[in-house]
Amino acid sequence: GLDLWAFVGCDWYVSRAVGIHVEEHVEQLGIQPSLLRSPSDITGSVAKLVGVSDDFAAVRRCEQDVLQACGKRISATRSADYYLDVTHRDADKGNGVVRLARLLDVPLAEIASIGDMPTDALMFRQTGTSIAMGNASDEVKAQAQFVTASNAEEGFAVAMERFVLARA
Repeated sequence: GLDLWAFVGCDWYVSRAVGIHVEEHVEQLGIQPSLLRSPSDITGSVAKLVGVSDDFAAVRRCEQDVLQACGKRISATRSADYYLDVTHRDADKGNGVVRLARLLDVPLAEIASIGDMPTDALMFRQTGTSIAMGNASDEVKAQAQFVTASNAEEGFAVAMERFVLARA
């Protein structure tokens, strides 16, 4: 029941050209999507599949269904209430922060992560300090060490002052 988006190289495909959230994503990305006419349009080098719906409960159900069907072969997390991101099992924010830490030779214990979506909680498990934004869901907040103010209340700045700079 979700719309399907696929990101293949530099190309973006959508199952419905006038689907929900397409227009705002066009503004963010600065590119127009191509219509996904057949699964053969995206075989090969798919970087990410995204399920899209304003039925948030359906997105959560789909996340659980995909994880149950595919297990640890993939990463499936919600990057927003209306987006379900499905990637290679190692292509998520948790693994991304681990790889960056290695490349930069920075101990994970010295890294602070901050976010408001379930995809951000994957970083929380890897870093020494984890901070959920005040506007995050209770599910995300429960996975962080600290909770800051919301985006509307300059939560990032508050978090840096209280939980990062104060501890430095």
